[in-house]
Amino acid sequence: MNCKLVCLTLFLASGLQAMAQKSYQLDSPDGKLKTVVNVDKTISFSVSHEETEVLAPSSISMSLEGDEILGLHAKVAKVTRSAVNKVIPSPFYKKAEVADSYNGMSLNFKGNWSIEFRAYNDGLAYRFVTRKKGDIVVKSEEASYNFTKNYETFAPYVNSKAPTFEQQFFNSFEQPYVNEPITKLNSGRLMILPFLVTLDNGKKLCITEADLEDFPGMFLNNSTEKPSLKAVHAPYPKTVEQGGHNRLQMLVKQREDFIAKTTGTRTFPWRAFIVSESDKQLTDNDMVFRLASPNRAGDVSWVKPGKVAWDWWNDWNIYGVDFKAGINNETYKYYIDFASAHGIGYVILDEGWSVNLKADLMQVIPEIDLKGLVEYGKSKNVDIILWAGYWAFHRDMEKVVKHYAEMGVKGFKVDFMDRDDQQMVNFLYEAARICAKYKMMVDFHGVFKPTGLNRTYPNVINYEGVNGLEQLKWSPESYDMVTYDVTIPFIRMIAGPMDYTQGAMRNAARGSYRPINSEPMSQGTRCRQLATYVIFESPFNMLCDNPSNYMREEECTEFIASVPTVWDQTMSLDGKVSEYVAIARRNGADWYVGALTNWDSRELELDLSFLGEGTFKAEIFKDGVNADRAGRDYKKEIITIPANKKLQIKMAPGGGFAARIFK
Repeated sequence: MNCKLVCLTLFLASGLQAMAQKSYQLDSPDGKLKTVVNVDKTISFSVSHEETEVLAPSSISMSLEGDEILGLHAKVAKVTRSAVNKVIPSPFYKKAEVADSYNGMSLNFKGNWSIEFRAYNDGLAYRFVTRKKGDIVVKSEEASYNFTKNYETFAPYVNSKAPTFEQQFFNSFEQPYVNEPITKLNSGRLMILPFLVTLDNGKKLCITEADLEDFPGMFLNNSTEKPSLKAVHAPYPKTVEQGGHNRLQMLVKQREDFIAKTTGTRTFPWRAFIVSESDKQLTDNDMVFRLASPNRAGDVSWVKPGKVAWDWWNDWNIYGVDFKAGINNETYKYYIDFASAHGIGYVILDEGWSVNLKADLMQVIPEIDLKGLVEYGKSKNVDIILWAGYWAFHRDMEKVVKHYAEMGVKGFKVDFMDRDDQQMVNFLYEAARICAKYKMMVDFHGVFKPTGLNRTYPNVINYEGVNGLEQLKWSPESYDMVTYDVTIPFIRMIAGPMDYTQGAMRNAARGSYRPINSEPMSQGTRCRQLATYVIFESPFNMLCDNPSNYMREEECTEFIASVPTVWDQTMSLDGKVSEYVAIARRNGADWYVGALTNWDSRELELDLSFLGEGTFKAEIFKDGVNADRAGRDYKKEIITIPANKKLQIKMAPGGGFAARIFK
């Protein structure tokens, strides 16, 4: 073959390849974030933010039963674009409306399916959409999120060290973070979302998902030597068996060879990639809420956020009374009296009020007159919330919800789901729907991270999926909750509200912490506990300690009880992941400021120029001079905010700062 013929052949081949491969670009409204989608034999996308590469070309697809792969040899039939600039009605936990501005692009493929992309100023999201008749079986959803550099990450492994992914799918989604480069992540462990990557130029990428419905949740894993993260989903349960904690769980014994069986015409969950130019931007991000499906519960004016006096963490360990403390009427009346005296709207009856090992919420122990407690609480302007194990709640859900709604109970804390396969995800939606039907709130514990269900059903008032203060009832002296506290506002809190359950009055300086189940303590200072009520987004917020301790600490108790749980406005003041954080939130005319540090003492200058003109005073709680040795040491002062609106604060190791600012 002569040179001319060879050159012509190569030219035609390259031309055909160029014709086959098509690229589609989508920019954010401010033009800083760019997404390029390549459609060739496979579909991949890449993301950049100004000069910073966020994601290298990353392939995505979805495999259906019948060997159909959405994304393999795909042919674009139509491209639609949109520019959206609207506001979403305010969620119950934020009084202000949520701005929702993005540029959209939908690639519609032959075969009745598409992929939608949305480019926001603060990140990108994509999802699959199918328009097929009848039901479909999803074998897997593939995604490899690739990076050209071996970036550092903040990765939360599942809290199961079982040798197989199958065994790791059963976990409580509560785990501290490891700070490791991508290629050093444990290839034998699943990682839960949200997941944080440190990019170049001080930028961060947070990977999570939103609008997770009728589909399993996504884990990440890296089993290669390359800086790449692979999506993993739990297969659908084939057989389940009652067991686990007090026989309140359903344990998966066998799984199918697919991850979901679902309707053929639907949208799938959003895969969200949140990009920040500074760490502090991560502490106030609404992308998950924006991507979630709108309210399906109708009028939710009956949903009442607030504080909750909680019994379990403090082991019902009250004192100075003339009755035996425990799970009985006298103890709960004491909690109700305490709540009433401090304007706390709720008391929760945690595990123990129903007969143990029966998984039957209609069987109340004889020591409890539940109807009498509900009526006593109403006479004191305090409502009752009931704890429920997953299977006890699920097995006869509507009967249980209707019964206790008619009694006057205001909601349930449902616990020990510990899975996020399609079956369990669907349970959350059904529980939210039925509770909404009977005007009952629900707080999900032992559950995966939020994905926006609290927008779709605003009666879902809080979520766990966080390694909260309960861990300090049993964790060893080496456990580091303080560093975790200054990490979750930048990662876990992006997903949505979190029921961390703070408020300890026994506070251990570094080296003083011990796990004591009946008299638990926090790590760090007293002011740290106060500050978390401002820092952590939690519309249904516990007071974890016992009323006897609170009544001995009147100043701190009054402050905790007075901090709102819903906000008009949030200002991210300062912060660095795993080191420190400072946030201001406004409710009405008053601003609240909270700050936390890790085990390093720290001085910060907080810019309060957002206060505007005028003279402002502040009620402040600051670490005492000896707080590094005695964690309970604090000082309360009333100060005048400087005219330049610069506030200097100092925090002890493991310390905090809290303030209420008023004009």
